Amino acid sequence: MATVGDPGRALAVRLRKLRKSRWPDISITQAELAEALSGRKKASVQLVSSWERTSIVTLPPEDRLNAILTFFCTRRSIEARPYRLIGEQDLTADEIEARAVLRDELFALREAALALPEAPPDVPAPSPRSIVGRGPWHYKVGPVVIVVADPGNEAPSASLDPDRSKLSRLADLDSLMELYGHLRAVNPDLDVRYVSARDMQEDDWTAHLVLVGGIDWNEATQDAMRLTPVPVTQHSDDDDPSRGCFRVVDRGEDLSFAPEFEDRGGGRVLVQDVGQFFRALNPMNRERTLTVCNGMYGSGVYGAVRTLTHDVFREKNAEYLAQRFAGDSFSLLFRVQVLNGVAVTPDWTAPDTVLHAWPEA
Repeated sequence: MATVGDPGRALAVRLRKLRKSRWPDISITQAELAEALSGRKKASVQLVSSWERTSIVTLPPEDRLNAILTFFCTRRSIEARPYRLIGEQDLTADEIEARAVLRDELFALREAALALPEAPPDVPAPSPRSIVGRGPWHYKVGPVVIVVADPGNEAPSASLDPDRSKLSRLADLDSLMELYGHLRAVNPDLDVRYVSARDMQEDDWTAHLVLVGGIDWNEATQDAMRLTPVPVTQHSDDDDPSRGCFRVVDRGEDLSFAPEFEDRGGGRVLVQDVGQFFRALNPMNRERTLTVCNGMYGSGVYGAVRTLTHDVFREKNAEYLAQRFAGDSFSLLFRVQVLNGVAVTPDWTAPDTVLHAWPEA
């Protein structure tokens, strides 16, 4: 397999530009293009995304590139929904000429990429593009403050223990470490710090806030969500934790989404949690953002964090957000599978994973 260099990346960039701005008054989504191409040969969002990815380049086969040329050479492709492929035999003279221009450009890039010499066996494959300055967790300015819960159940004498760690009093430590490390990697020049909800200062509320965990212990989450427009609330039941749920009350809807348990070995075992990812403008400083990674249990919180940090799923899930939401405020509720006690990173593009999305498309 040829090692793809600049021509391959240039082709990926050009294909994305065609989709986003071939016609100035309309931006075509990857899903819409995949559906149109499927009229000739089955295509998926993931396939279209792979052709536009510049970190690890995937060259489209000749037949796929020919179909793309046909789609973008005529505006008749988008005259009605769903979008469609016009048969080459039905193209007008002007459309045939436009297709030829595109073909010369795109196939030249593809052939140049394929003509690059293969890497010697002892040369490692190029690593994926750095995550620095990229993705939904990239911020242009700081500070970024992660807020985690302090359950307040530490014994007063614990402060005298010479082996005591300050982190030991915090909840959702696995989620905090995962998220803090990722945020520092993506934003190496910004002030990124964490604080317990009990120790928040006035200035912390005006930063880019990232709230980890739900209403049971993290009162900052409860206070912040109260000031946002999202129609999603979290409810817990101290007498029977399994009866807790996320509730959606919006436009006549009244829905609830609860975790699932199974009886195993004489006890109840969590097998599926519910996670929430929510983002909006910070109601205390609208030049900054508020993000909530939440769940009914720690598994859901961890799953919410991992959706956009896990190296396998973060780009796919980020693309899902970019296609699904256009505004500043959005919320997702989704399943987090718990297998043998381990929370598995959700793939938002997988069927039946997303339980509720707000606002509607």
